Amino acid sequence: MMNTIVLICLTLLSVFGLRAQNGGEEMVKNTIDSFFLAFHQQDSVALRESVSKDIVLQTIGKNAEGTEVVKTENFDHFLKSIVSIPSTTKFEERILTYNIQIDGPMANAWTNYEFWVNDSFSHCGVNSFQLFNDQGSWKIIYLIDTRRKEGCD
Repeated sequence: MMNTIVLICLTLLSVFGLRAQNGGEEMVKNTIDSFFLAFHQQDSVALRESVSKDIVLQTIGKNAEGTEVVKTENFDHFLKSIVSIPSTTKFEERILTYNIQIDGPMANAWTNYEFWVNDSFSHCGVNSFQLFNDQGSWKIIYLIDTRRKEGCD
């Protein structure tokens, strides 16, 4: 009888724990989706709402000499560059996959993407998001991406 009660309790805990984790993953995905919706709409206010005030942005790519380098970008400069894109230029970052992991108030999301400009392929890569659950609201605290033109199958 005691074994049955323990088994039922463990089953219920695992089912509710899985639901909470899946709900958390959906909330993390929604934060990233909101970030890209604002990005595509060139909405600097909404972009700011999806990130922490101390966000770190970095990119890994090749410099003019062809050497892989890490570049750090100021978020305010990033916002200015996004809102200054002419309305005649269509740009879209297409997220292809999400791999989300959560541990309490911290989450990581690995997203493969393709970037298109005026309906032409520009580059591909991976985004790595680090997020913090700030009193029930996921905020992006760190974003690093890779950018390449080859190997984008």
